[in-house]
Amino acid sequence: MRDPQNVLIRPVVSEKSYALMDDNVYVFVVDPSATKIDVRRAVEQAFGVRVSNVNTLNRKGKVRRNRKNNTLGHRPDTKRAIVTLHEGDSIDLFES
Repeated sequence: MRDPQNVLIRPVVSEKSYALMDDNVYVFVVDPSATKIDVRRAVEQAFGVRVSNVNTLNRKGKVRRNRKNNTLGHRPDTKRAIVTLHEGDSIDLFES
């Protein structure tokens, strides 16, 4: 079994992910080689919750132009996992 710290890279912080948190749905950037089963086990082990569903998606990095010397580069490709938790479970991502 893979270490949860190697599978889960960081949570996604956006308006859309904040709106999903009300429905017990959390979005994480995960390791590109991680499977849905790896993500499920990592979330359950790291946060002590029960996961009901995991969806994954691969996002291609955008091509960006350098303004100084007009060369093209691109942002890295990322893999995201959308994790749905059972009723009554929640994750406090922003502990104070």
